[in-house]
Amino acid sequence: MTVRVSRTFEFDAPPADVWAFISDAEQRASAISVVDSFDLHGDGSATWHVALPVPMIRSTIDVETEEVERDSPNRVKFVGKSRAFRVTGEHEITETDGGCRLANEFVVDGRLPGVESFFKRNFDAELDNLEDALRASLASPA
Repeated sequence: MTVRVSRTFEFDAPPADVWAFISDAEQRASAISVVDSFDLHGDGSATWHVALPVPMIRSTIDVETEEVERDSPNRVKFVGKSRAFRVTGEHEITETDGGCRLANEFVVDGRLPGVESFFKRNFDAELDNLEDALRASLASPA
């Protein structure tokens, strides 16, 4: 089973400010509650150490992530692969009157029992975390 979720956020901020957050692998990873820690690699890839509270998984899972598309400053897409699941995330910024819109889409294909149901139950909260982190970043002085 595949879990897919999409959500759009509206910001009264310049698209470049939203891009600065969403194109940064560290900031994206930090916003997700199940990402216990992460390692950034010099080539733009990263390893997310993910802790999922599902019965088949008793330790963190290493998810090797890499950007597969980048159209600066409008769109970034990444793919994460692990033994438990594969995740694809895509973020696209569109300028609006007085700000911008950020469209987000995530797709998770589970490889172990319980992974899809976890994401199905928790994706909305994770997107709330991403939005909250981005809004906090925009509110902070540069």
